[in-house]
Amino acid sequence: MQRRNFALGLTAVPWLSQTSWAAVEPVEGRNFTTLSSPQPLAVAGKIEVIEFFGYWCPHCRSLEPTLEEWARKLPADVNFRRVPVAWQASQEPYQRLYFALESVGAAPVIHQKVFQAVQVQGMRLEVPAALAAFASANGIDAKKLADAMSGFAVASKARVATQVAQAYRIDGVPALAIHGRYLTSPEKAGSDDAALQVADALIRKAKSGR
Repeated sequence: MQRRNFALGLTAVPWLSQTSWAAVEPVEGRNFTTLSSPQPLAVAGKIEVIEFFGYWCPHCRSLEPTLEEWARKLPADVNFRRVPVAWQASQEPYQRLYFALESVGAAPVIHQKVFQAVQVQGMRLEVPAALAAFASANGIDAKKLADAMSGFAVASKARVATQVAQAYRIDGVPALAIHGRYLTSPEKAGSDDAALQVADALIRKAKSGR
């Protein structure tokens, strides 16, 4: 199995179910890794959390509802953002799709519906007709969305996203980067919920400057 899609295992950190999270700290090298070179932050003065994901990734779809609820509860001094990843040509349209939806103001409300369309309904949104049908069904101007996907601004954002994923050395999704320093994932933590608990601990760690 390629590590481009993280497998979710519930036995990687058995102490999560045996001990209250407040009483433990995630273990470096087991539940998270520290980058050798800290990465720049998008918003100065805030703790940053990045989710690296792909609309084609089933584990990203599994994580999304829990992640969305978690992200809504983050404090004001935490900046959460998503970075779509593409390792091959077939994934690039979905990377651009995220930024195109963002450019027409639809990304926040339509995000989970893209996962459903691609993975549950089997829609090939890289095909213009399927993209137009999806847009119309969800109240999005199909021409504006198609124009955005093929436009320079979205292409530039996609290139930057690829550069960011490379800088973080992302080799599987979903993955969470905290404050340009730390990386965790459901694979490392043991489950979706555990990954977000590790992220909470790493946010505290970043705030304390440890």
